[in-house]
Amino acid sequence: MKLCIIGSGYVGLVSGACFAEVGHHVICVDNNEKKVAQLLNGEVPIYEPGLEELLHRNVAAGRLSFTTSTEEGVDKSDVVFIAVPTPPQPDGSVDLSYIEKVAREISAVLKPGQYRVIVDKSTVPVKTGEKVADTIRRYNKGSAEFDVVSNPEFLREGCAVPDLMKPDRIVIGGNSERAVALMQKIYEPFMAPVLVTDINSAELIKHAANSFLALKISYINAVARICEASGADVEKVADGIGMDKRIGRNFLNAGIGYGGSCFPKDIAAFIAISEDLGVPFTLLKEVEKINLTQRERFIAKIRETLWVLKDKKIAIWGLTFKPDTDDVRSSVAVQIVQDLVAEGADVVTYDPKGADKAIEFQLIQGARIAQSPLEAAKGAEALIIATEWNEFTKVDLSELKKAMHTPVIFDGRNLLDPETVRSAGFAYTSVGRN
Repeated sequence: MKLCIIGSGYVGLVSGACFAEVGHHVICVDNNEKKVAQLLNGEVPIYEPGLEELLHRNVAAGRLSFTTSTEEGVDKSDVVFIAVPTPPQPDGSVDLSYIEKVAREISAVLKPGQYRVIVDKSTVPVKTGEKVADTIRRYNKGSAEFDVVSNPEFLREGCAVPDLMKPDRIVIGGNSERAVALMQKIYEPFMAPVLVTDINSAELIKHAANSFLALKISYINAVARICEASGADVEKVADGIGMDKRIGRNFLNAGIGYGGSCFPKDIAAFIAISEDLGVPFTLLKEVEKINLTQRERFIAKIRETLWVLKDKKIAIWGLTFKPDTDDVRSSVAVQIVQDLVAEGADVVTYDPKGADKAIEFQLIQGARIAQSPLEAAKGAEALIIATEWNEFTKVDLSELKKAMHTPVIFDGRNLLDPETVRSAGFAYTSVGRN
């Protein structure tokens, strides 16, 4: 099939590459001329495992191309996906200006006699599909025929390619049999269960799913606090409850809280949506509160051990919100850097993929960047593990101890084994484990 994807961020690029990989012809549209020029030159502006190989292979095969022209993308495609940002506003609601702008651009280039399926791929509040349809009808000057469909993405950064190539479900929200049939044809090669719903239900599924996963994280972090007070081990507690098939072990890892471009934004948006509808989702406010105070409690542990943080050299391993990505948006690791710099600490950071983005977005001003874990730890009076990169588990503990001024580790992701680290001569503090 001939597909257009407007927006070449994490969702747009991965979706475009994977659609092309199964045989569709895809045009990716972006209004950022620099990004499109990079892509045309074979440069990938984001880090996502497996993505670069997919892009190069499908560009070479002629199934994937890039342009800045919305008109070209819409004219040459049967189905148009909208995958532009939906950033949060100060009150927690979603900024839909990018969606509205794209809807107007599409309406301006839709030609009489054409039929197009317009797909909301971005994470949007319920009833956005109705607004997109209204906007296209309002601004289209001809008699173009179209349908709007909601097709939420469930991609996890760091494993987005396998998530799309082997999805656990496809959700298609549409009120037109013709549009739904085309969407089913697109996803047929992926051999995944397809759930067809109305548009409003599909839009709610994404927010409800992410909110539930965030709830699991905050729940286990609340349990971790009880474990610390009682002498229990949160990992064994999580294993025990996770063996229940109704609960599952995923997202029950205690730590310094969730971050990233999705969970914080989506929880805030779902709260705002529920309040707009007159049914406040107060449970999610507690999820947010636990997540915020989890980081504050962790820094309090550091302060309790080091006493005064001013002028103390502290190494921080990790800047991205999770491993296997270069995304530092709403990263708890970055927030910890900012907190410690604000208290006057001498902070040195290392991250395998996220440092350049953190510098580009001016997120870690006042901190220094190291080129390796050991370089960051040299002369440090404490080490904080803020992102669970596998690379950190391979560092030689004896070499690490030699490099540090004082062998003190605060493990915010429960990445290391307490007994192993303590037997190597470190003072070791983690989350929910004594």
